[in-house]
Amino acid sequence: MTRATDRIESRTGSEYSYRDRLLLVSRGSPLPAGATTTPLGVNFVLLCRHGTDVTLILSEPCNTEIHAEIPLDPSVNRTGDHWHVRVDGLPEEFCYGFRVDGPRGNGHRYDPSVILHDPYTRALSCGRPWGTGDGLPRRSLMVESLIDGERGVKPRTPLEDTIIYELHVRGFTIHADVRHPGTFRGLAEKIDYLKDLGVTAVELLPIDEFDEEDCRFVNPFTGERLRNYWGYSPIAFGAPKAAYSSNPERAAPLHELVEVVERFHTEGLEIYLDVVFNHTAEGGDDGPTYNFRGVDNTLYYMLDDHGNYLNYSGCGNTFSSDHPIVRNYLLDCLRSWVADAGVDGFRFDLASVLGRDARGRVLVEPPVIRRISEDSLLRDTKLIAEPWDAAGLYQVGTFPGESRWSDWNGRFRDDVRRFWRGDPGMTTALATRLCGSDDLYAGRGPLHSINFISCHDGFTLADLVSYNEKHNEANGEGNHDGGNDNNSWNCGAEGPTDDPIVNRLRARQVRNLMATLLLSQGVPMILAGDEFLRTQGGNNNAWCQDNPVSWVDWRLLESEAGFHRFTRMMIAIRKAHPVLRRRTFFHGDRTGHPPEILWHGIEPSQPDFGHESHAIAFALDGRGTDRPGVVDRDLYVAFNAWSRPLDFRIPAAPTGRTWRLAVDTAQPSPEDIFEPDTGPRIEVGRIYRVESHAMIVLVSEEA
Repeated sequence: MTRATDRIESRTGSEYSYRDRLLLVSRGSPLPAGATTTPLGVNFVLLCRHGTDVTLILSEPCNTEIHAEIPLDPSVNRTGDHWHVRVDGLPEEFCYGFRVDGPRGNGHRYDPSVILHDPYTRALSCGRPWGTGDGLPRRSLMVESLIDGERGVKPRTPLEDTIIYELHVRGFTIHADVRHPGTFRGLAEKIDYLKDLGVTAVELLPIDEFDEEDCRFVNPFTGERLRNYWGYSPIAFGAPKAAYSSNPERAAPLHELVEVVERFHTEGLEIYLDVVFNHTAEGGDDGPTYNFRGVDNTLYYMLDDHGNYLNYSGCGNTFSSDHPIVRNYLLDCLRSWVADAGVDGFRFDLASVLGRDARGRVLVEPPVIRRISEDSLLRDTKLIAEPWDAAGLYQVGTFPGESRWSDWNGRFRDDVRRFWRGDPGMTTALATRLCGSDDLYAGRGPLHSINFISCHDGFTLADLVSYNEKHNEANGEGNHDGGNDNNSWNCGAEGPTDDPIVNRLRARQVRNLMATLLLSQGVPMILAGDEFLRTQGGNNNAWCQDNPVSWVDWRLLESEAGFHRFTRMMIAIRKAHPVLRRRTFFHGDRTGHPPEILWHGIEPSQPDFGHESHAIAFALDGRGTDRPGVVDRDLYVAFNAWSRPLDFRIPAAPTGRTWRLAVDTAQPSPEDIFEPDTGPRIEVGRIYRVESHAMIVLVSEEA
């Protein structure tokens, strides 16, 4: 009875033909946004405030022909800013889009000749393998009815136990021994490798839809047209990139991503997404129109009084995340990734942009950040900010996310690099970074610091010790792109060399840097391939290098097996010792308890924090785990960034137990790191020579 009544009501609308089908069109519902299936058909909702004419376009996937155009009557199909219509009789799979007309000038850019994507789309049509686009129009693809919303249990790894591994889906798998290179499925084939390495989470460079062919630069040496390899130019925030799927057609990319996330969870690994909410691929005045510009340019973008784009992203436009409608949209995107795909966390690119109002002024309590922080669905989701933007706003330690957010700690990266480069006056800074950066995160805790030495943006670990200068000529910008202040040191020769002295020094330096990262309080992040010394040939801005410059070369796993072993065992040391994974800052000496950390120099209890000091040592008391009832072993660590060896007198362990050598970065593999309790015993009071540009780690025996 209800169905018959509904059918009669649906016939009160208009009728349209869609190839050999009869479409019944009615007013529809103003919620929810996007395209959703209902018992009476598909309901379409587009949020558009300033448009005066909206037309729904319907077609088949990967077909240039438009099969139906349904104009929306604002007196019938509009509620507030919501344009809505319901269509019954559509096939299971189809494409859709919108033509929108409206005022021009004063920031408005309406053009009804352009068919726009639905901002809420979860997939785009005409997906093709990477770099093989055929020029067919990509339109919103209806996939909502094909998504199973039930997901398995997430690992929910505590933040203090998290070790992040940043990777590019294509670059990580393109040279790997996998059946589906360059894809989500290929990534799943590397799960055993990731588990063996010891990381707990992977952070994926952008995986939402972007156009890899939108790069305008050419390699001046080869004449090759370069590609947008990194993908920091979104054209559809909620749609997985089809080219990262082993089957790029229709809804398969979304299903494959969901399948891979589930496989990671089954193996205890988390997946974080790098999201780019600060700008879009529509760029500046001369950029293409995909959706937001044509739907409501003045609503979605920051504009000045003359309607020009404000550019705090360095990419031509800035998303107006302070606008309430845009806030809701961004939150909907995050909620969909969590509810539909099951992802475990997000890293927000140029997150400081989210803290600006519509005119670019910095807000003390940005509403969008508070909305994300307090959202009920996202409560167990990791939130990580890149706490700066392209206009000079730098908020490391002051990002307004309070207890819910962690930061990429750029100060950690810079200070650790400078200490091991041998800069004067860096021992105090190093000590502060080792302790979790309490100067930056006072009142919050060390877990708000995401520590890293290298990331996708900048030198790899191998290049950090091999180049004094960037070498970005192949990017086609005359080597003007990329940062100039890398705090790197080539150890005596620029680039590859056969000099054994230089190469031995570089081997020490990469061990020093990796070990420092994994011995520091906070949450460590490792760049994919650094564990076996992947190089980019000195290119510190390889965003456009879709070639071996950026791809992970898995042959290095064999040729650099020694450093891979060192990294894997350093991760194991971190995971074995809760004193390295505190949730709170050191404070024992202020609470009547023994201090959890004791500072030393070359003599016990005599640290030298002077300007000319290049050496420091510390011991961790195994009782200082900040976990009730958990007692660890003691650790002693000595750093020597000086150009000559230094003799350190070994202090007594805080709990009086016997020391064993665990790490000496001056030694070649396998003597550089020992399995637990297999290193030689080191007597208290003994003089241990720490070679120049080297460090040691001692671990006490069990009680």
